[in-house]
Amino acid sequence: MKACLTVDDSKVVRKFAVKIIEQLGFKPLEACDGKEALEVCSKEMPACILLDWNMPVMDGMQFLKEFRARSDSGGVIIIFCTTENDMSKIQTAIAAGANEYIMKPFDYDIVRDKFIQTRLIES
Repeated sequence: MKACLTVDDSKVVRKFAVKIIEQLGFKPLEACDGKEALEVCSKEMPACILLDWNMPVMDGMQFLKEFRARSDSGGVIIIFCTTENDMSKIQTAIAAGANEYIMKPFDYDIVRDKFIQTRLIES
């Protein structure tokens, strides 16, 4: 079973995302910040990552840059899930290696559609 890592400092957001991930047929993994997410990825590389931008310790952009510098990160789909809606930030995230972008709050349909768009699942 493919794994999906949710990286968010909000336990409520992670819990909500885990339910969606399970419904989509993925094994859920969780991290509360970018540093912990890098540790999780060292133990088990996920097929996809739902990534928050604003977190303590290591934010989403710092995680994205460090993660994409790894030789084994190329096939992992990264979807930013954040309240950041400035077009320049979205462009920066895509340029740094994010595959897609979701605005919070999100729901099952939004996540499913992004999973279909990025070919994680079929429609």
